[in-house]
Amino acid sequence: MAALTKPNGHGSKHDGVMASPPSISIACTPTHEVSRPPQGNGTAGSFASRARPPTDSLPLQGRVAIVTGGSGGIGSVITAHLASLGAKVVISYIGDPTPANRLVSEINSACTEPGPRAVAVESDVTDEAQVKLLFDRAQLAFGPLIHIVVAAAGVQDPNYPPLAATTLAQWEWVFGTNAKGTFLCCREAANRVVRGGGGRIITMSSSTVGSLRPGYSTYSASKGAIEVMTRVLAKELRGTRITVNGVAPGPIATALFYRGKSEERIEAIEAESPLGRLGQPEDVAPVVGFLASDAGEWINGQIIRINGGYV
Repeated sequence: MAALTKPNGHGSKHDGVMASPPSISIACTPTHEVSRPPQGNGTAGSFASRARPPTDSLPLQGRVAIVTGGSGGIGSVITAHLASLGAKVVISYIGDPTPANRLVSEINSACTEPGPRAVAVESDVTDEAQVKLLFDRAQLAFGPLIHIVVAAAGVQDPNYPPLAATTLAQWEWVFGTNAKGTFLCCREAANRVVRGGGGRIITMSSSTVGSLRPGYSTYSASKGAIEVMTRVLAKELRGTRITVNGVAPGPIATALFYRGKSEERIEAIEAESPLGRLGQPEDVAPVVGFLASDAGEWINGQIIRINGGYV
């Protein structure tokens, strides 16, 4: 059958980083690639319909959040959810600015208060100087206090090569983006997030760390590094009242998940879930929102699996 290409809405880049290294072809190997769109809302376009006028009763009112990969499949819904809880949000993206600018417009148009509640900043999370500049831009836009950092930018090789066939360039691309990018964001956050209460650092792992699926060796290892980094950083920030946690989604219906998979493969993954479906970005965002709030303060140094029992 002819392969179908699924548009991801993010140009040639995805979730805050380059979508593929120059040496890697993103052509998919299955002969019947899926083109069905993600289920559910899955985008920040739902923000306006669920946004409320900000009030002092909102759990994140007056707080500033940076979300890397903030216009991606999961990241955009996290961003919109944090904004709906009252946070001012800085959307980090790379490449095509359209999704990020659209989300900024939706959030700001729903706001009844003067001044913006969302800004978009292009930033490559693999670049140390750009990560520093991202935090600088956040402070320039919303003041000196940064309360929440969600490191959601990430990549995955859509060809799912086994370890024996993985090139050094492929390995360096995935680790450079997922592990190094998270390290740079967490290091900057550890030095610049507000101390004394309300400081939150939230990383993005994956349930593939537990499922140990063939073809995911490099991706899962990069996410495993993030999990260890998260748990150690939580201990290193003892006394600051900054909490550090990670979320580890299972299969989530986004462009990143669908890319390179056949219809049969997707149906098999759905069948493996005890709930009989793929996860949605809306399944992930409320967990991040809770961890970012005062109610989540007693959760620290943990990796929260969000996979419907898949692992």
